[in-house]
Amino acid sequence: MSDVVKIEDAEVTARLSEIPGWKFKQGKLHREFRFKDFVAAFRFMAAVAKQAEQIGHHPDWRNLYGWVNVDLSTHLVTGVSELDFRLAKAMNQFAAQFGADS
Repeated sequence: MSDVVKIEDAEVTARLSEIPGWKFKQGKLHREFRFKDFVAAFRFMAAVAKQAEQIGHHPDWRNLYGWVNVDLSTHLVTGVSELDFRLAKAMNQFAAQFGADS
C-alpha cells in the first residue's frame, strides 16, 4: 500500500458527486445508511466486509438496528485516498442492493 496518496481536501469536495449521499466531514468521507431492519443492515455490512477484505481497506462504522454510520479515511496518509472513494462506491451499490433509504 505504499503507493496510496492523500487526496487534497478541495479535490475530495469536488469529487463528492461520484459518491451520492456522502459528505466530507472532519477530514473523512461520511454517510449514514438506513435499512428497514437489523437483518438488512447486517447483510449490507457482511457484503461490505467481504469487499473491504478484498481491497485491504476497512471502514470505521457503527451499527444500531437499521442504521449504519460510516466514516472512511486512510490512516496511512491521514486523510482520504482513492481507497476511500472505491469503498464508498461499493457501499453505495450494496446499500441499493439491500434496500437502504436514499
